[in-house]
Amino acid sequence: MYWAAEVAAVHSPAVRALVTGANGFVGRHLVELLTVLGEEVIAIDRSTGGADLTDRAAVAHEVAAARPEVIYHLGGASDVGGSWQRPTETFETNANGTLHLLLAARAVGARRVLVVSSADVYGKVEPHELPITEESPLRPTSPYAASKVAADHLGQQAWLGHGLEVLRVRAFNHIGPGQSDRFVVPAIAERIARNELTGGHEVPVGNLTARRDITDVRDVVRAYRMLVESGAPGEVYHVCSGVDVEIADLADRLLSRARHPMHLVSDPARLRPVDLEVLRGSNDKLRAATGWQPEHSLDDTLADVLDEWRTTLARL
Repeated sequence: MYWAAEVAAVHSPAVRALVTGANGFVGRHLVELLTVLGEEVIAIDRSTGGADLTDRAAVAHEVAAARPEVIYHLGGASDVGGSWQRPTETFETNANGTLHLLLAARAVGARRVLVVSSADVYGKVEPHELPITEESPLRPTSPYAASKVAADHLGQQAWLGHGLEVLRVRAFNHIGPGQSDRFVVPAIAERIARNELTGGHEVPVGNLTARRDITDVRDVVRAYRMLVESGAPGEVYHVCSGVDVEIADLADRLLSRARHPMHLVSDPARLRPVDLEVLRGSNDKLRAATGWQPEHSLDDTLADVLDEWRTTLARL
């Protein structure tokens, strides 16, 4: 069983857990983990008929019906690049949606809420400021990042102002099976897998010089579960590997697994208006609180992503 180690490590009784954004990339992995751990999981997602986070009354109704003890708030807009074209929608979903969720959590007496934010809130970081800690200044550069700053602070206010046990997570980049090709690693993997079928040799890419701190999504959701169990309310935690990798390196590692020779081709249309040069976080606080450590190597994760795209495209 994939989650056997996690099952063996759990000592607390199972709880009734609500997961927003349950049909998303991270949400599906979290629901799987919680289910295997014996949690009673209520999975809601707008794409499968769940409440729209911007509709306060609908969110209140859905949370009241679920009566959760614990809430994992993963729902929201996650497309950083797309937020430049849809800034209002992004802010309403991520900021107002989080407020609506927190109000509903208070109303039903939820014990704990995990609010997932993003390392993008740190914005432009100079090399001498690395690694980023939870005390680093927030300098959002994209509409998405600004919306996540608002959601993050709403979680803090719910704890300080109302005593709701909110834990905030600033997640750095994560990859793994099931991620949309709107994101760089699965996008490159999809193009490689498609070339393998068509005989193509060119792989279009955007900015390859950016450096990112990347963690396997399966390690990420383990961290979320461990924080809900052992984290301190009102605190913010990084979930990250502590190592930054250049996008060019990721692309080269994927290309090395291609079944025939290919090469990268720069595509200006894939560049963002503003792209952060480097993000690397410290996970010391997470480790101290939970004992968490990543279990998946980067190469194994990249292999899983590429193999999934090969399987997906072969079925089309």
